[in-house]
Parts: sequence; structure tokens; C-alpha cells
Amino acid sequence: MKRREFSLQVIAAGAVTLALPGVASAEGEPVEGKHFVRLTQPVPTSAGLGKIEVIEFFWYGCPHCNAFEPALEAWVRQLPPDVTFQRVPVAFTAEPFVAHQRIFYALDALGLVGAMHRKVFYAIHNERLRLDKPAEIAAFMTKNGVDAAKFMEAYDAFGIQAKLRQANRLVDGYKIDGVPAIGIQGRFYTSGTLAGSNERALVVTDQLVQRLRKTG
Repeated sequence: MKRREFSLQVIAAGAVTLALPGVASAEGEPVEGKHFVRLTQPVPTSAGLGKIEVIEFFWYGCPHCNAFEPALEAWVRQLPPDVTFQRVPVAFTAEPFVAHQRIFYALDALGLVGAMHRKVFYAIHNERLRLDKPAEIAAFMTKNGVDAAKFMEAYDAFGIQAKLRQANRLVDGYKIDGVPAIGIQGRFYTSGTLAGSNERALVVTDQLVQRLRKTG
């Protein structure tokens, strides 16, 4: 989903419902400029020595991110030890994006991403919740067995601001204009639009990871 598509259509009922733009097919080795983009200015990574960093850029309100999640989760479970993975929530506009960023980072701070990540997607896309106001967010957490007071404390914590700034720097550094998108080692990014489908973007990511292993 492209940045320009987030306007008056954003969440009348909890999500945007737009078709994925036309995509190109990718066969064999990925082609730079067609199936992936090489960054002109590399982005600093947080991966340790000998590690390759992969980032998924997403938004909880994006239907394509929601549909992509099962395939992404299966792919993440099979990652080799030299690949690190992180999710980065985007904020193309103020709300509900920032609220959704805060939800993710509060879940992360409480160690609840594994238990709650898919439930947040489900609530927005199936139950049509907006999850952009504290009262609704607290009620959702209580319904799902999370201590709402503890969650909202994490949601409002001062440290979340640093996480939001870091996320926004990564989005700007990778020049992300649509989600889901995948950043690789601060050097490349791909997406369903570039690769041909979101699942194919994972194949392109694997191929770029292999390339980085050879070239360093």
C-alpha cells in the first residue's frame, strides 16, 4: 500500500481497502531496479558483526500487511542464525499511524509481540476496530488477557518516543513509500510491488541475503 493512498480513505471502519498496484514478475536472479532497489545512501544497521539485518516495514491498518503476515511468520521461523529480523511500524501520517506504532512498541516492551501481533491485525481487519484511542486500546487489551493499566503505562512511556524516532529514521533512510516492504542490511529494499507479490519479495530477500554473504 502506497503512501499517497493514505488520505481521506484511511480507516472509516478500521482499515483501507485498496487493490495492490500492478506488479512485475521475477524469475531467476533478482534484477536491480526491477525486483529490488539499491539505496544510494546506506542505512546504519543494528545487527552485530557477521549478521545480516532484515526489516519488515508494516502498518497494522494495511490489508496487504495483514494478508502477508502468515507467510512472513513462516519465513521468519526458518531464518538461519546469521540473519536478524525486526519489524518496524510506519507512520505515513499522524493518526492512526502513531497510535499503531505505539501499540507495537508497547507490546514489544512487554514481550507480547508473539502473543498479540496477529490479534491486533485481526481486531482491525476482521472486527473493524480502529485502535487509535486509549480507551478502545485498553478495552481491547483487557479482552485479550493483557493487563490494561500495565499496557497503557508502556504505551505512554517516555522511551517510546525514542522508538518512534528510530522507526521514522529507518523509514526515511530506506525511502519507504508503501507497505509491506522489506529492507535488507541497510543496502537494499524490496516489496510485493517490485518483486511481483509479497511472497516473491521473500524469495528476493533470500537471494539478496545470499549475495551479501558472498560479497560482505
